[in-house]
Amino acid sequence: MALHLNLLHEEILEQRQRQRDPLKIGMLVLSSCGALLFLYYAWNGYRIFEIKAKLSGVEAEWKKLEPKVTQAQKRSAELTDLINTTRVLDDYIDNRFFWGPFLEKLSRCVPPNAQVTSMEATLLDDEKGGSVSVMIDGVAAAREPRSAAEDLRQMLLEQLGKSYHDVKAEFKTLEDVETVANIGGTSVPMSRYLLSVTFNPSAVAKPAGTPAPGRRKQKSSESS
Repeated sequence: MALHLNLLHEEILEQRQRQRDPLKIGMLVLSSCGALLFLYYAWNGYRIFEIKAKLSGVEAEWKKLEPKVTQAQKRSAELTDLINTTRVLDDYIDNRFFWGPFLEKLSRCVPPNAQVTSMEATLLDDEKGGSVSVMIDGVAAAREPRSAAEDLRQMLLEQLGKSYHDVKAEFKTLEDVETVANIGGTSVPMSRYLLSVTFNPSAVAKPAGTPAPGRRKQKSSESS
């Protein structure tokens, strides 16, 4: 049987103890952690440097584009003001009131035995409703001159109601005068009237009611 003798037992034991020394192990661990931290901070530093380089490039590009952006913003504001002004003008043009159609209707409503001597018209602002107010001064001649003036009022209500709404017509003054008119060789009395007409041209017209049948018959009898 072979016999092995370990003459270096103490040296081997001492070497193993040195390898298992806690201080040495701790130093190795700390060195490893330090190396990892150095690599981590080096990587972050590189990324920060790269981000700063990109930021500097963006700032340089912005300095080049900033005057153009400012000019574009000013131009945009000018165009916005121009568009708003154009819309206001378009609304004004679309909603403006034409006197021609009204005067045409008025001329059709005046019967042969009535006459308009003067007229005063006013177009109110939109804040006040945008309505039209007309004062018609004239005379009427017939066997019953007040009835002739009433026929004019009824015709205005009927014809204006086809195109406008909220049509109102009322006499401010309706009185007989001493003057006598000659119609068809016959002398007939006269009446002077002051007729106030108001209507709103900006809204949809309401259907106008037909004049009373009695007025129609009375007018036909007067014309005969």
